[in-house]
This record gives sequence, C-alpha cells and structure tokens, in this order.
Amino acid sequence: MVNRDKVEEPTWVIELRAFLREQKDIQAIKISPNTHTVSVATFSKETPFELEIPLQELLSSLEDQLKKRAQKGTHLGMDGLWVRSDKKETIVEKTQCPAVRSLWTWREYEWPSEDSIVEASEEEWKFMATLAAICGASLATAFLLGVFESTPVWLIYCFFGAALISGGWDAAIDAFDGLKRGQLDIHFLMLAVALGAVAIGSWAEGALLLFLFSLSGALEHYAEHRTHREINSLTKAAPKTANVIIEDGSVEIRPANSVQPGDLLRVKPDELFPVDGEVLTGKTASDESNLTGEATPVEKGTGDSVFSGTLNLWGVVDIRVLRQAAESSLQRIIRLIHDAQQLRAPSQRFTDKFGTQYTYLILGITAAYFLFSWLVLGLPAFEQGEVGFSAFYRAMTFLVVASPCALVLSIPSAILAAIAWGARNGILFRGGAAIEKLSEIDVVALDKTGTLTKGDLSVTGVESFPEGRSDEVLQLAFSLEMHSNHPLARAIVNHGKKQGLTASEVGEFQSFSGKGLRGQVADESIFLGRRELMESGPLSDWIKNVEEPPPSVTEVWVFQKDLIGRILLEDNIRERSKETLAKLKEMGIKTLMLTGDRRSAADAVGEKIGIQEIRSGLMPEDKVQVIKELTEAGKKVAMVGDGVNDAPSLAAAYVAVSMGARGSDAALEQSEVVLMNDKIEKFLTAFILSRKAKAIIRQNLVISLGTVLLMAGAALFGLIPLTVGVFAHEGSTVIVCLNSLRLLMIKE
Repeated sequence: MVNRDKVEEPTWVIELRAFLREQKDIQAIKISPNTHTVSVATFSKETPFELEIPLQELLSSLEDQLKKRAQKGTHLGMDGLWVRSDKKETIVEKTQCPAVRSLWTWREYEWPSEDSIVEASEEEWKFMATLAAICGASLATAFLLGVFESTPVWLIYCFFGAALISGGWDAAIDAFDGLKRGQLDIHFLMLAVALGAVAIGSWAEGALLLFLFSLSGALEHYAEHRTHREINSLTKAAPKTANVIIEDGSVEIRPANSVQPGDLLRVKPDELFPVDGEVLTGKTASDESNLTGEATPVEKGTGDSVFSGTLNLWGVVDIRVLRQAAESSLQRIIRLIHDAQQLRAPSQRFTDKFGTQYTYLILGITAAYFLFSWLVLGLPAFEQGEVGFSAFYRAMTFLVVASPCALVLSIPSAILAAIAWGARNGILFRGGAAIEKLSEIDVVALDKTGTLTKGDLSVTGVESFPEGRSDEVLQLAFSLEMHSNHPLARAIVNHGKKQGLTASEVGEFQSFSGKGLRGQVADESIFLGRRELMESGPLSDWIKNVEEPPPSVTEVWVFQKDLIGRILLEDNIRERSKETLAKLKEMGIKTLMLTGDRRSAADAVGEKIGIQEIRSGLMPEDKVQVIKELTEAGKKVAMVGDGVNDAPSLAAAYVAVSMGARGSDAALEQSEVVLMNDKIEKFLTAFILSRKAKAIIRQNLVISLGTVLLMAGAALFGLIPLTVGVFAHEGSTVIVCLNSLRLLMIKE
C-alpha cells in the first residue's frame, strides 16, 4: 500500500535518504537490522571504489540508531525517494519501476562490528595526533632555523609548508565534505584564516593556528575513542554460543542468539552464561563484576537468576532461558550506553544550533569589518603599513579569535567523558540531559525495598489459621507469586523452588498495584496481600488479635474460603545506606523515603539509616502525588527505585534513577540513570560526578566565551597581532579538551 502522507521516520532512515541523494551511482540501499547486513544496488557490474568509504562511514554512524523501527509499508518522500519497510528490512530507492529495477546489480557489504568501530576510532585519533606531531615538529624546526641568519629562506618556508599541510590535512577533508553539503563549519574557517595568513606573509601564524587546531581535534577524537572502548568492553562479554540440552538429553552447541525462552542450557565451570536464565539444577557461584561492578562472587542455586555475560566459576548448572540474547541484561546495558551517546544535553543542543548560525554571523562580520577598515578607516587593504596592521590582517585576526571552536567542544567533550567514566564504574547515564539534571536536584526520594534495603528477602516463617496447614499457605502463595515480579514475590518463589514446590494452575489472575494479587486455584478464589486488606472488611475484628511481626519483618497474607495464613519475610539494610544519606545531607540534599510498608516497619529502617523524612503506607499513585507536591513547591526531585510499582513515580520525578540492570523493565524504561551494581552509594557517586561535569562545562563555557569576547574586542581595535589571536583561540580549545578529560581521571 502506498502512503503519500507525511510519515514520521526514525533518524537512521532520514540519514539513508540523505546518503542516497548524495550518491549518484547508487540506486537503492537495503538495511536488514536483524541479520546485520546492508546491500546497495547500482547499474554498474562493478561498484565504484569511492563508494566504499562513505558507505562504511554511514554504517558506523547508524550502528547506534537502529533501535526504532521504520514504519511498515511503502511511502514516497518529498525528495522523490521511496521507502519500503517490513519486519525484516528497510529499502530506500530512487524508483519503483520494475523495468529499471531489473537492471540493478545488488552487492552486500560488511557491517562494521563494534571492534571495527573501536579500531577505527583509535586509528583516527592516532592519525590526527601524528599529523599534529608532524605539524608541531615542522613548525618548531622552522622557528629554530630562523634563528640562524645563514639558513636559506626557502628551507624555512619548506618546513612552514610541511606544517601547514600536515596541520590542515584533516580540516581540509572535513571542510570539503561540508562544502559538498552546502555547509560552512569551523574547519572551513580555520583553513580560510590559515590561507589568509599565508597570503599576507604570516606563515608562522597560519602554521601555528593549524597545529593547535589539529591538536585539539586529536584530543576530541581521543575522548570519543575512550567512550567507544568502554562500550566494546561490554559487548565482548556477550557469549557467542550456548550448550543447548535437546530432547534426548544430549548437548548441542548453537549460536547464543538462536536460543528461545524456555530452552534448557548447560553451563560448565569457567564458561560465560550465554543468556539470562534461571538455575534448575546444580550449584555454583558467578562473577558478575563486568555487569554490576561487584567483585564478590554471587552464590547460585536452584531458582536463582543468572545473567548473560557473567562467568560461571566452579559448578555445572542447567538453566532455563528466561529471555532472548537480544533482550538480556547485558544487551540492555549496551543499548542504554549507545542511546546515551545520541541524546544531547539541553545546553549542548543550544550550542549545536548556536554554533552553526554563529559561523555564518562571524563570516559576515569579518567581511564587513574588512571593508570598514579599508574603505572607511583608510587602512591599507593587504600591505602592512606604518600606521599598523592592514585591514585584511585585522580581519583575519578577528576571524581567528571569534571562531567558535572551543565553544562547540566545551559541552560534548565533558558529556562524553562523564558517560565513559560512568560506564566503566557501573553508572549509566542515558544522555547528557541526565547528567545536567542530576546535578541540579535538591531532594532525593528513595523506595525502601530493594533500594535502601537489599531487596533479597528471605522467608523466615509460614503460619496458618487454623494451625497445621502452613504447607497449603506456602503452596497457594507460591502459585500466585509466580505471576508477579515484586521483590516479595521473588523471595517467596525462590523459597518455594528450594522446597521443591510445583506451581498450581492459576486462572483469572489479577494484580492490583500496591495492594495484592487475586487468582483462581482449583475453582476457588485466592487473595494475597497486605494486612490492610483485612483491617476494613469482615475480618477486621479477628485481625486485631493477631500480633504484628517485629518492624524489621514483612508479612504477606494469603486467604481463601476456609484458610488464612501469612508468610514472614525479612530484609537487610544496605551496608552503605546510612553513610550515603549522611553525605547527601551534608551536601544540602534532602532525603525522603517513600514506601508501601506500614509505619512501624518504615520507621525502624528510617531510624537505622538516618533518613530525614518518611512517607509510609503509600500506593503507587500516592508516591506520584508526593513527587508532584514537591515539584509544585519548586523542588527538583530525583526518584530512586527498582520495581514495577516505582515506574509511575520515576516518570513523575525530575530525574529518574533505577537500581541495577536487574531492576524491572518498567523501572529501567523510565530511568535516566541506572546504578548497575545495586549499591545505593553509587547514587552519591553519580551525583558527585554530575556536579563535577556541570562545573567543568561551566568552566569550559567561561574559558571559550571569555576568550572570544576579550580577544574579539582587542582584534577589532587592532591591539593584538595574529600570533596572539592564534594562541588565545586555539589555546582555549586545547584547554577545554584537556579540562574535560579530567573527568576520566576521577578516583571513586
């Protein structure tokens, strides 16, 4: 079906269309994200060599973006290109005429792997550093030779020429690409100034400009390489094969991405768990340091969860696959980091937009200033006179100091460095906006279970009323909780599996968020929930006579027609909770606990950890209301949670922070910051990092804008030579890059 209406396309489809418009020899391009392949169609039997490099560059840029599917069907864009898309592939083509299509020759190209992207980024920054080194060495040699009067002038200019060529090589390539797209950028400005300096005999200043510009470019690409390298270290942890147990009990090796939920796998010692799964038989311990940053091995037994990319240390275990490899915890982390690189901070979006417009503005002012100095002030156009610098010399000096190099790099360089450091230390920021926003908070609201406490609840007792039927109570609770993902449910399910229970069939299952569960077992209605469910009904008088457990113990009630029972569970406070909250308080951040637990249990935990305010007995909608009240009062609230019931309040908060890759999908979907190792102290680390990143961004902006304003004013009045302008402008760019790289050196 052809759709001629305006269609909202993902970014990668728009980039495909732009690429196809630019390439006259390519008639169509086909992307298959599932199989990771790309094909191009041409009329020629041999694909022109010059297409290979731009195609590889395109694929590298698309690598992080192929998460959003193109709209199914066929539509015609305003540019006359057709887009056809289905579940498997997307094709952008210049015509749909069958006769023309029959003349095409299709060729499949290699899609760059993460390894190749890292290698390419490493080669790029090293190549740029080499060019900068050659430029600097040639420039220094030219200066040294100039000291000796006997040195031939032509030899000095040869070294200046070598410095200009090596320093301007990469800028020339980028400027040429921009000109083909009809864009003028800072690379064009730098080349224009360097050539202008040479034209008036200032070879040294032109070479110095390109040396510092190439050096700052090498530093910028080095920061990008570090980020790619952190992502690749995670990608390499993803296993490629799995030992699948087939029907006759034998083991067959298959690709990890081919296993499906429900498949049985065998994992031997020193092997990586290929996917997320649940241990069925066997005992072991796993090294989850690459996933969570936690160095201590985690014991695994029947019913415990294991995660893709973590290492099985010593036991043979059989596991049941819970989700496909593409949806594993490890892949979710990788996607979060990929997405983070694409999401720009608000201030960065401003400088991106401002930088492009600023370039044209400065070019216009420079031209007007040259004409004014020449025609109105009467300065020589090109020749240096006794009265001072020529009009063209002044214009070139102004153009140098007013160019926005340092401004454009000031924010993205700091953001990339912060994301890279966080990824290496178990903190994932979903873009620059998350870093900026986290630094601005003045209140942090925290869920109790799984956030301030470990969330690894253990069943300490099962009681029945009448007595003697505790096994039935556990069986009913186990059957209902198999359908829930709450920390209490996980604890009961794990306990039931260790007891060897088999879940009964549950019909008409319903989950009432924040209240409990309901279902039909053997044609009888079963209810599970908190004590409050019975305090307002016909059992209100009876429940008053049942003693409440100690504040540190949580109870879950189960009741049906002729049976009432409760399961007692206990949680432990996270070791660093008290210390973390105390430091947040010292830094002026108010701490607030939001929990659905009863007041006595919440107070017991709050007293131990020293939290400033406690709100207990809250439903999910109540937590949202608390967040809204604080927001309306002018507070910027960070919400930290891990469960499905935290998702609404995470969405309502100024900054959403989820605990660990093992948090619920709903919580992760709403989160802007993910604390990978389930340690609450990582929130403090993330907050401190965000403040340092924000401070460095401010410093960078002051350095870049301050230099521009000061030097531009001096240049307009002819007070500084081009050499000083070059040092000031490019020096500020180098300082901005080095200042941002300080974030990579932070010690936790």
